[in-house]
Amino acid sequence: MARSYELTRTTGETDISLRLNLDGEGKADIETGVPFMEHMLDLFAKHGQFDLSVKASGDIEVDAHHTTEDLGICIGQAVKEALGTKEGIKRYGNAFVPMDETLAQVVVDLSNRPHLEFRADFPSEKVGTFDTELVHEFFWKLALEARMNLHIIVHYGHNTHHIIEAIFKACARALDEATAIDPRIKGILSTKGLL
Repeated sequence: MARSYELTRTTGETDISLRLNLDGEGKADIETGVPFMEHMLDLFAKHGQFDLSVKASGDIEVDAHHTTEDLGICIGQAVKEALGTKEGIKRYGNAFVPMDETLAQVVVDLSNRPHLEFRADFPSEKVGTFDTELVHEFFWKLALEARMNLHIIVHYGHNTHHIIEAIFKACARALDEATAIDPRIKGILSTKGLL
């Protein structure tokens, strides 16, 4: 059974078409008008072994806020829908990723109880033209719409680009682990029988 989902979301601020395959090969085709997010989503697809296609346009003449936020919403919705009933998935994922002087850790629980714990500070307010505060916005919307418990911890680092890149890679790897099918798991990995 293919674990993929395709959606289109149009608002007064953005227009996004997206396709996500959880069981992919790390292929990415990303056009958002926000170059830094394109770079991060390319890394996210590659390191999670997801196939991700995104075509987005937004009011980037104002800033990248709406586009970045809505990308989190759409990817989160696609993850949730692609998982279907969640039968047989590992549910939990944990990844440490170093990036030069930086070490980031991301822990995921696909619990159907959305929460973001974000323990990261960015030395710079911008990477190029990208506002670094939008990283939190993206991951909060991702966690909310995927209905996952998402913990992001940067243990140390001083280069803002490295910190954000390590977060995206660690998130991808943790999510890949959490969404993986384990043949030993019968049904849903919960004593409640439901996630």
